[in-house]
Amino acid sequence: MNPSMQASTAHASHRCLTLFDLDGTLLPFDSNRAFGAYLVEIGWADGDWLARSDAFLRDHDRGELDLHACIEFATAAWRDRPRAEAEAARAAFVREVIRPAVPPRVIEVVERHQRAGDLVAIVTATNEFLAEPIAAALAIDHLLAVRLERDADGQVTGRIEGTPSFHAGKIERVTAWLAQRSRQLGDFDRVTFYGDSINDVPLLEVVSHPVAANASPSLRRLALQRGWPLVDLFGASAGAGGRAHP
Repeated sequence: MNPSMQASTAHASHRCLTLFDLDGTLLPFDSNRAFGAYLVEIGWADGDWLARSDAFLRDHDRGELDLHACIEFATAAWRDRPRAEAEAARAAFVREVIRPAVPPRVIEVVERHQRAGDLVAIVTATNEFLAEPIAAALAIDHLLAVRLERDADGQVTGRIEGTPSFHAGKIERVTAWLAQRSRQLGDFDRVTFYGDSINDVPLLEVVSHPVAANASPSLRRLALQRGWPLVDLFGASAGAGGRAHP
């Protein structure tokens, strides 16, 4: 069998698709804010950074986030640093902050879907620079994150490239990713999406098995109205409402 036929057979072998949001769903905090707090600790950002980040988080929770402004702000603390230096800080952050914080229940649920043979992916509005090593730490091979524009020298500009994987953009990104694999949502026996916020509603509405995980108050209310399952992947470790922020 030639390589292209083998790839096609491998793609077709997945009968179910499982998608996870990242922050607040697989992680019991916002990774972007946590990375900013880490950069404050090592002196790359000042004390006002966290206050501005918290303002973006409040906008996010209300469904009013200006993602373009958020990405420009969030990348400013590291994007002008030498690439090796920024990547070293990122690696230390994932090792010291992310890995110890992943709840056992999260690993259990992800591994259950993987053992079942599902095609598993993260779909997140976190930028790719930060999300890629986090996905690797979670042992999830497929990641749809916000792509960062780069200039001719490969330097991150602070702008978003293409459609961001945020709100309704998650549907577009998932659809395009599946098309690259010669698949579409309707090809799967079951499509599950775990999301935690009101911003995840567009994708939750189009999958066959929506799951409100560690749901924000607004998503919890909607989930109860729609009859969507509510699950807690964090337990007491995440604090009130499962939405702790370091």
